[in-house]
Amino acid sequence: MDYAKMRAIAEELGAYAERLEGAWSVEIGPSGPILAMMCPSKRHEGALHRIREQLNRQVPTTHPGYVCATGPEIEHPGIGRMRLPDAVVIPLEALDEEGVAVDAAQVLAVVEIVSPSNPNNDYVEKLADYPAMGIDRYLIVDPRTGTIEVHSGPCKGRYTEKESYIFGDSVAFGPWTVGTSAFRRYGRAGN
Repeated sequence: MDYAKMRAIAEELGAYAERLEGAWSVEIGPSGPILAMMCPSKRHEGALHRIREQLNRQVPTTHPGYVCATGPEIEHPGIGRMRLPDAVVIPLEALDEEGVAVDAAQVLAVVEIVSPSNPNNDYVEKLADYPAMGIDRYLIVDPRTGTIEVHSGPCKGRYTEKESYIFGDSVAFGPWTVGTSAFRRYGRAGN
């Protein structure tokens, strides 16, 4: 199926999801459009907030005119993918453009916080999609295990480099640093 047809189906699913209870997301993965219920926990949102705040203090220095934002879809019609990362580093002006999705060519980095119910989405599908989309850096934060992975060096549809960290480490994410001492694991008191 060509990307235009998949995008039309995704838009129909998005309109349908607006009538459903709860929060839903629509993405286009390797098997086509996907409608998934989103139920991020407070700890998911806490880690995401901390990452976005830290990156937004550093990104203007390393990449003037860029921000770390949550919400925009990113797409690459050439490979038939559209994803909704937890956070993206993109030009601020991309948020003022018409439409819903940001062209993947504008994305410097993506961040995903692993959900307890569907870790394969971040560790398998998106780990294949993001380098295929040409995105230079991918940060995976896993509150289930208290671990962090930084993937970089996209080449031939996969990342060639991987650095591993644990909660509490200072994480090198390209030219930026993410402090993780305040991150909390799922199901733990956080002491």
